Amino acid sequence: MTLRNILLGATVLCAVTTPVYAFAQDAAPADAGTTVDDTDYGNDIIVTASKRSQTLQDTPVAVSVTSAAQLEESQIRDLIDLQASVPSLRVSQLQSSANTNFIIRGFGNGANNAGIEPSVGVFIDGVYRSRSAAQIGDLPNVERIEVLRGPQSTLFGKNASAGVISIVTQKPQYEFGGSAEVTYGNYNAITVKGDVTGPISDTVAFSIGGSYNRRDGYAQDLKLDTDVNDRNRWGVRGQLLFEPTDALSIRLIGDYDKIDENCCIAGNVIAGPTVAITNALAGGPSVDANNPFSYDVYNNFLSSNKIKNYGGSAQIDYDLGSMALTSITAYRQVRADTNQDSDFSAADLIGEKSDYVDIDTFTQEVRLTSDFDGPLNFLIGGYYFNEKVDQTSAIKFGTQFRPYGNALIQAASGGALNVGLLEGTLGTLEGNPAKYLGSFFRNGDGLDEGYKMKNEAFSIFGTVDFEVTDRFTVTLGGNYTKDRKRFSTDVVSSDVFSGINLDAAAYAPFRNQLLFQGGLAQTIGTQLGLGRAATATEIGAFAGANPAAFGAISTQVQAFANANQNNPAANPLNGLKAFQFLPPFLNVPNSVENGKTNDGDFSYSVRAAYELTDTVNIYATYATGFKASSVNLSRDSRPTAADLPAIIAGGLGTPNLVSGSRFANPEESTVYEFGLKGQWDVAAVNVAVFKQSIKGFQSNVFTGTGFALANAGKQSTFGIEFDGSVRPVDGLNLTLAATYLDAKYDSFINSAFGDISGTTPAGIPELSLSMGGTYTYEFAGGTKAIAHVDYAYESPVQIVEGLSGFPASVAQNLKREVNSLNASFTIRLTNGLDVGVWGRNLTNAQYLTTIFPAVAQSGSVSGYPSQPRTYGGTIRYKF
Repeated sequence: MTLRNILLGATVLCAVTTPVYAFAQDAAPADAGTTVDDTDYGNDIIVTASKRSQTLQDTPVAVSVTSAAQLEESQIRDLIDLQASVPSLRVSQLQSSANTNFIIRGFGNGANNAGIEPSVGVFIDGVYRSRSAAQIGDLPNVERIEVLRGPQSTLFGKNASAGVISIVTQKPQYEFGGSAEVTYGNYNAITVKGDVTGPISDTVAFSIGGSYNRRDGYAQDLKLDTDVNDRNRWGVRGQLLFEPTDALSIRLIGDYDKIDENCCIAGNVIAGPTVAITNALAGGPSVDANNPFSYDVYNNFLSSNKIKNYGGSAQIDYDLGSMALTSITAYRQVRADTNQDSDFSAADLIGEKSDYVDIDTFTQEVRLTSDFDGPLNFLIGGYYFNEKVDQTSAIKFGTQFRPYGNALIQAASGGALNVGLLEGTLGTLEGNPAKYLGSFFRNGDGLDEGYKMKNEAFSIFGTVDFEVTDRFTVTLGGNYTKDRKRFSTDVVSSDVFSGINLDAAAYAPFRNQLLFQGGLAQTIGTQLGLGRAATATEIGAFAGANPAAFGAISTQVQAFANANQNNPAANPLNGLKAFQFLPPFLNVPNSVENGKTNDGDFSYSVRAAYELTDTVNIYATYATGFKASSVNLSRDSRPTAADLPAIIAGGLGTPNLVSGSRFANPEESTVYEFGLKGQWDVAAVNVAVFKQSIKGFQSNVFTGTGFALANAGKQSTFGIEFDGSVRPVDGLNLTLAATYLDAKYDSFINSAFGDISGTTPAGIPELSLSMGGTYTYEFAGGTKAIAHVDYAYESPVQIVEGLSGFPASVAQNLKREVNSLNASFTIRLTNGLDVGVWGRNLTNAQYLTTIFPAVAQSGSVSGYPSQPRTYGGTIRYKF
């Protein structure tokens, strides 16, 4: 019997076993009419970070909780906004609405291709969302968002080596109620949200909610004469709650979300020498040079992001007396169709850069939890994951890439070569002068790509809690994971120039001629003291005035050319190899590479928790975590250096084939952590001190022409986290959260920028903090005024480890510093009506979220600018 059948059988068992009494582990449902100032403060909030319902005070895990009240107060719209409230969390949107990067405590991975799963696991109502396209949405009726910091592999079955983001929505209620909300803001932003819940019978309740969110773009495309970076998304979510007995609870959830947006602009950070060429081709400005915060861009077609994300889940909770059984079954689909002008210029260089990704995911979790009166309790469970990824992509040259490539070749050869000369000469040397005419950098040529991956994984996990005394508890946890992936590629290049081997023997006469001409010009330039190569006119004048010397120089230069015409190191065409952008692709599987990964790991944790007093708890943790291999499903997938010799020997080599990576090996994380949690009548505080490391950290860096996927030897971070709140007077609640991180690469020899061992990983600020205050004033008659303000700060940090083609100092001098101020003011009437105004990033702080070498534009750097100031008003009605 397969593991999948066992887990599905356990699901059926949940539904048919005779009930005993109410499910002991389930938290009391939140009141549908809960308002901002009625919500629990500090460590009284109920969380399920340990897959048991406990107060935050009693949960011996480093976890930050953002309640529904805080989401309303801070106008947090999606996970991107959440980082303003959780300083240990960084969220950045990359090149499309479907690509978002989550980092906790400085650990996380980019989501630039579908084969790379994040190191931070995202769960919504207990269901794992494997890709960022399935994680961003305006979820209605969120109850709380828990951010678990550090390795969580013991309890979470898939890829939680850096942490977990767990979103919990409110269950259907047996009392009729709901809410409706309308927001209007600058950039013509309109958001409509609503939800209704209530009983169908004494044992069945329902809820249904939906949202519509649109906004004009906050940037202007001056070439296309339109706004860009808009927002246009909507979604619906329905739930049914069946409770036929006191012991049995069945929660069914179905949802559908759709995004249709143009995103995401990249501004010009450094204007390199190619900008003059693109300006000439565009007939005017092609970029807003050196001005990424003008929010003025130039493109020749509008980028598009069309994403559908839908699925359903069934959670069955069954009380067995002193034990409880839980099953969560889910099936999800993601369809993402994106296209982008990836050269980010008004010149038509990239005519198409499209990706269509189809992801189907089935998950099944079953766990049994005890609730004994004695000192020993346990949790044991199993998790099954089955996913299929089908991706088709294309990147094609635009109408102006041929003249652009011609200009690049002329510049690289000092004017000695051009596209037409190359086409004619190389064809003639192969015996057919017309073979290549008109074919280099031709409009519509490029890559047609197809990738498939199947991923099947299972894990068996459990924890044991032993109460040594009434105040002292020791917890042991373990998780065995097995993860298998099979992947294949079907990539075809029509880039003719990239398929030519410039070291081929047939081109020896051409190389000889170029070596002679170049050597002669350089030698005579030196003789004349020019400090450069001599021109043809200067060479002729020298020959006429010094015939004997010219003859000797010619003989010497010709001898060198004859000896080196087949020497790859001296090849005068080497400078042109940088323009072979899309070379032929060696598909996998092949006779050397089987296109499979097979990983297994046992992760474990040891935790001791002690109640110093009734109000102060401390804990100490040692835990390990695991993330399976990630697969490079992109045009940058290449054989490893170890496999390349066998591929060449087997006759599989394609022109210009170089080594790279097909996949990154697993991550193994470790954390030592000490924490303190205090809860008093007017204050709460949480402190964590930790040393966390990941061996084999999966680094995924954009290099300007592609993504370099590589394992770092080890990345480690020492950190201190503080999270506190205080209510000094009635109605006033003040919060402060701060994170200090001292991060470094202990070992990273084979990064995209060479050996960077001992350096600080980019994008990890040393100090992050958020502080806020909420004041509620109640008038006679019950009307309330609620004022809220919060501020987020990140100390200056280098944005990227390096930039291909640039000195290290360039990347070191490009830094990010974040200062963000948000505020809101709400009048709450006694009839359930709220009227408020709000603003985010009120100081209009500007910073770059990430930077990268401009695509096919050597010497230029592009970057994604932060979102500008937004503000608006909201009317909300709760009933």
